[in-house]
Amino acid sequence: MKRLFFVFAFIIPLVIHAQTLKTDVLVIGNGDAAYSAAYQSFKSGVKTILLTQDNGFQLDKIQKTKTAEVSRLYLNFVIKDIEDLGNFNENKKSRSKSKVDSSQLLKLINKISFTEIKRSGSGWEVKLTKDRSIRAKVLVMADNPDKLMAALKITSLNPAASTPLNYDENTYRTAVASVSSKEANFLSLYNLLIPNQENLLYIPADQFEIGPAAGATAAYAAFFDTKTSLSNLKRIQGELLSYKHSLMPFDDVKVIDSNWLAIQKVGITGIIKAEMRQGKAYFNPEKEVSYDEIKQPIKDYYYKAQIWFDDHQHIPINLENTIAMVCYVGNKSVEATKTELQKKWNKNYRFASKYDLKKLLTRREFAVIINEYLKPFDDVNVDKTGRVIR
Repeated sequence: MKRLFFVFAFIIPLVIHAQTLKTDVLVIGNGDAAYSAAYQSFKSGVKTILLTQDNGFQLDKIQKTKTAEVSRLYLNFVIKDIEDLGNFNENKKSRSKSKVDSSQLLKLINKISFTEIKRSGSGWEVKLTKDRSIRAKVLVMADNPDKLMAALKITSLNPAASTPLNYDENTYRTAVASVSSKEANFLSLYNLLIPNQENLLYIPADQFEIGPAAGATAAYAAFFDTKTSLSNLKRIQGELLSYKHSLMPFDDVKVIDSNWLAIQKVGITGIIKAEMRQGKAYFNPEKEVSYDEIKQPIKDYYYKAQIWFDDHQHIPINLENTIAMVCYVGNKSVEATKTELQKKWNKNYRFASKYDLKKLLTRREFAVIINEYLKPFDDVNVDKTGRVIR
C-alpha cells in the first residue's frame, strides 16, 4: 500500500496469450460495494480485476451519488482507471497480441457472467466460459453467492455485518469501516473475515462504505502473499485512514475537517468517546473535555498515566496540565513541548483559539495533542476483542 505498508513493485506487462487472466484481487459484483472495494484494492497497490455481471458498470451512478466522497470515487474510477477487458469474442490471434498497459493496475471485465468458481491452491479460479478463466489470490464477493456456496459445499453464507457503536464493549477499536447512513455503525475487521475460509471476503452489494475495507484487506493478503486470517489490523486501519476513509461514525466531524485524522485516531482508541443521540454518534469537538471522561481511558493505555492521575486529582484539563501529563507519560521535555505547541497551535493545527496555558481544552484540541504526543492509535496494539495490549 502506497503510504504505510505497500510499496509499488515493478509490474510485468500482462499479455493475454491464452485463456487465463491472473490477478491479485478479483472483485465480483455490480453494486456500490464492488466498485469501492475494487478501487481501494487498486489504490493499495495490487493488480485488481472487477468482474461485473448482467447489468454491468453503470456510468449514471456518478449523477446518482449523494455524497462528495462517493462522487469523487466514481469519477476517478470511470474516467482515469478503467480499461475494459470485457470483449472475449475477439479471435485468438488478436487476443494473443493484445497487451495491457502496465501502468494500470485496475481492470474491468464488464457484463460477463461467470459459469463456475472454485478453489485454486490458496486462491481462486473463476470460469468465464469453458476455456477462459480468471485466477486470483483473493476473492471479494459482492454479488449473489449461490455459485460460491455450491463450490464451498455450504448451505449459507452471511455477508459482513456492521455493528451499532457501543462503548460497553471494546470491539469498536477493531473497526475498518464507518457505516453511518441510518445510524452510527462500524464494521469490525473480524466481522469481515470469514471463519475457516481463507482469502475470501463477502460483503453486501449495496454498502459502499464497507467496500474500501474489503479492498484494503484483500490487497494486504495479496501483497504479502498471506492469509486473510493473518490480516494486520493496525496496518489496514492506517491504510484506510491514509485514503480518508472514516473508521468511526462521527456525524459531526467530516473528512474536510483539518483535525479529522487526529479525531478519528483518538476516537477509535476510546480515550474520547462520542455522545450517542437518536442513533447518531457526536464527537462534540468544540465541547470542553472533562477530567472524568479521560482519566480512566488514558490509564488503560499507559502505566505511567496511573501514577500521574493519582498525583493530580480532579484538576482542570487545561493546556498546561495536559502538557504536563503527556510529557510525564511520554518522557518529553515540558518546555520544548510548550514551545512546539505554541508554534503549531494556529498554523499547523488550525485551532481558532489563542495559545493560552490556562485555557480549558476542547475535545478537538485535546485529541490533537494526545494524538501528536502520545500516539495511542499508532503505538498501542489491541487484540481481536479490542482489549489494549501493553
